[in-house]
Amino acid sequence: MECIAVIPARYGSTRLPGKPLRDLCGRPVIERVYERVRKAGIFSRIIVATDSEEIRNCVQRFGGDAVLTAPHHRSGTDRIAEVARTLDAPVIVNIQGDEPFVHPEMLRELWVSFSEEKVALMGTLRYPILDPEDLSNPNVVKVVTDEQGYALYFSRSAIPHRRADGLSHGIDGPTGVWYKHVGIYAYQREFLLQYPLLRVTALEKTESLEQLRALGHGYRMRVYTTQWETFGIDTEEDLQKARDRWTERE
Repeated sequence: MECIAVIPARYGSTRLPGKPLRDLCGRPVIERVYERVRKAGIFSRIIVATDSEEIRNCVQRFGGDAVLTAPHHRSGTDRIAEVARTLDAPVIVNIQGDEPFVHPEMLRELWVSFSEEKVALMGTLRYPILDPEDLSNPNVVKVVTDEQGYALYFSRSAIPHRRADGLSHGIDGPTGVWYKHVGIYAYQREFLLQYPLLRVTALEKTESLEQLRALGHGYRMRVYTTQWETFGIDTEEDLQKARDRWTERE
């Protein structure tokens, strides 16, 4: 089954404007992301979807594929849906443009799992929360699922709430109850084309989480556990941490 990767990359980030073009140890962030996605070796095409001529030119300079999209999109999924209208692959994978530490094996895991999916039209990943500070960090999105692995809810707050004193119990790897959402998605193309037509829900607006639109309209989303942790860049502080981490890798 053919699969295409689309990387949404918006220039006007509120907390870190021009984020995809910022330097990460000698290369722009968007190039680092593109390189990691290419190493997965499963995509027939990798496309950067952007609202910025500057970002498109940057991608083309390093030999990547980029397309300009409308500037008004509310979310990365809306932006990808515009691109999906020009594609015929049955499955499209969304990799965030601020995730330079996305692991190629993580993408392969998502592809294999979602290609066997019989119910959900959308799939994503989760990773155990090991650091208690992540529970109170609104930039770390949490996810809870049912017993079959379908998403129940995503939140920037600590969910599930623990009534007993102390939060360390339960943060113990795969047997714990708290998981962070890894913002990589696989979609059935036909669902993706319908997504922008769905009314934006109150929960999506409140949490500022695009995946809540799908849940709010009753669509099922499978959540697969990954052994690979990523690190997204949202702020100037995150960018410096990313530079330090990248240097340690080399």
